[in-house]
Formats: sequence, structure tokens, C-alpha cells
Amino acid sequence: MRRIGVVVNPIAGMGGRVGLKGTDGKVAEAREKGAEPRAPDRARAALESLAEVGDGITLVTYGDPMGASLVRDAGFEADVVGKPRNEDETTSEDTRAAVRAFVDAGVDAILFVGGDGTAVDVAETLDALADETPILGVPAGVKVYSSVFGVSPRAAGRIVASFSETERAEVNDIDEDAFRGGEVVTELRAVATVPVAEQRQSAKQLGGGTVETLAEGVADSVEAGVTYVLGPGSTVGAIKDALGFEGTTLGVDVWRDGEVLVEDAAEADILDILGERNVIVVSPIGGQGFVFGRGNQQLSPAVIRQCDLEVVASRRKLDDIGTLRVDTGDEALDEALRGWLKVRVGRHERRLVEVR
Repeated sequence: MRRIGVVVNPIAGMGGRVGLKGTDGKVAEAREKGAEPRAPDRARAALESLAEVGDGITLVTYGDPMGASLVRDAGFEADVVGKPRNEDETTSEDTRAAVRAFVDAGVDAILFVGGDGTAVDVAETLDALADETPILGVPAGVKVYSSVFGVSPRAAGRIVASFSETERAEVNDIDEDAFRGGEVVTELRAVATVPVAEQRQSAKQLGGGTVETLAEGVADSVEAGVTYVLGPGSTVGAIKDALGFEGTTLGVDVWRDGEVLVEDAAEADILDILGERNVIVVSPIGGQGFVFGRGNQQLSPAVIRQCDLEVVASRRKLDDIGTLRVDTGDEALDEALRGWLKVRVGRHERRLVEVR
């Protein structure tokens, strides 16, 4: 019988849709902007998937809001081994305490729900204990750069219930203050034991290539009266340059008829400014292939449903990725987006790529 420790960071991802690019130190501000918890829904999806394939599994968890009720709601008897010091405002130390309790309880794997910061808390705690319990993340944070996550919540549930082999993978984190200022500063924080699985995401690749011709092609094709929602990243940043403005490197900007309507927009800003016809322009994350759900949660299901989609990428990036992925948090929308998609790779050239 496999014993799995389950811990949820309840505030993970709250800053994404309101444009904060992270939640570390920004919980109060995120709530003031109307942010709602994202992690519980992600945890439910993972636990439902785990329950579908996980015969003979016992779940060990932490007190609410870090797992107990979510585990019970999924149909499991919760073996609760501790609780956070303050239910209204959990901290990274609560996550670390949960991991120590899981090790004491003899779990065979740890399933955590959060982003890179949560992954660091879990991995560093195991390092300090010289423990090699396998870990797997349910992606719920704004930043999900590490290769210790499932490609979706449901994938994470399936993997942790059924894996048979493990390997070592990197846990990376970025400086959120630098990230909010438009700079990606990554740091290798730990190397963790993880399940071997095709549905585990790769680490994000930060390298790029020349995209000037691609950017010029997009700029040449813009249409009057159309609202363009321009996502984060260096590739779309080149398009912003071609349109004549600097924009926010790691945020979402909205442009129409030669005018920047909103810079560094949150979900609500985008919804307020959309017109009769709208186009989202995004580039997949290098190495991982995510079009939606990693670092661009401002592009929510409500936004996506009102827009056409233009995906752009260099040929080299597509060669490295192979396939594209989506993880919007809305399973019906994810399914609608899957299939074959024409990705712009040059001024006029496009390539058919599968979205899984």
C-alpha cells in the first residue's frame, strides 16, 4: 500500500490573474485586487484523478487550509499529522513542518500543490533531513519553472498514484521582485527525487533566438480596429518593439490601432478593454511548451474565450519543444484548445504543431 503525503499552499497563484506575477509577500495586495484562491481547485483536480487510478493508497495530509478537507472531499480518509500555526495566513514554515511530519509518518511520496516557492520549501526540507522521498508538484503558482511538476493537476494525480521509477530533477526559483521589474533571475535551489513520467514538465529554457523577421510579420499583419492582447516573453517582446513600444517583458499589454491601451494588465483590465474582435498573441515557454497556464494567468479562460489565438515561436524553440501544452484551469477550454495548431515561425511561414 502506497502512502502519499499531500500538502497544499492555499495562497499559491493568487497574484497571477491580478497581474502581480507572484504571491510572495503580496497576499494582502492580491486580495485587495480581488484575487481568489486558485490552489484548492487545482488540488481537487489532482486528488480526483488520483482517486480514479489509486487503489490501495493512503493519504497523509496537514490541517486546513493545507489539505485535510480537500482530501476528505475526494473520498479519502485523511490521516492528519499536524496543522498550520495560523489557519488564516499560512507560511512557508508551515509547508516545511508538514514535510517533516510526512517523513516521520513514513510516506512513500509527497504531492504538493503550489509553485516554485513551494517546491523549494519541500525540496530543501528533504535535503536538510538527508531524505530522498520522491516529490511531485501540482502546478498552482504563477511561477512554475522547475521540472518537478506534472504538466497539469490531473496528470500529477495520475503520476503520483502509479509511478514505478524515479530520477533526479532540478528545483529552480526566481526573484519575484526582479520578475515584477521585467527581469528573470533564476537560481538552482535543490535537486529532488521525482517520478519518471512523460507527463512531468521539463525545466524552462531561458535561451532564445532571432525573432525579428517573425515579429515584423506579425506587425505587418495587424488589422485596424482589432484589439491585440500581447503576452509575456522575449518573442512577443520583439513584436511589441516592432509595433513601436517597449511594453512589459513579463506582463501582458493591450494594443489597438497604434495605441497601448493597458500596460502590465491584470485579467480585469483586459476584460474591460476588449473590443468587438480581439487576438491574443503568445509564445510557448521554451523547454516546456506551455501556451497558457505558466506565467500568464492574466490570460484567463474568460479572456481566452473572447479572443482569437496567434501563437508565435522560433523554429528552434519548436524543435526543442515538440508539442504544445495548455493548463488554463478550465478542463473544457483545455480540451477545446487541444489538437493541431498553426504556429507562426517567420514573416509568412507557419508550422503545424500539436497541442496536448
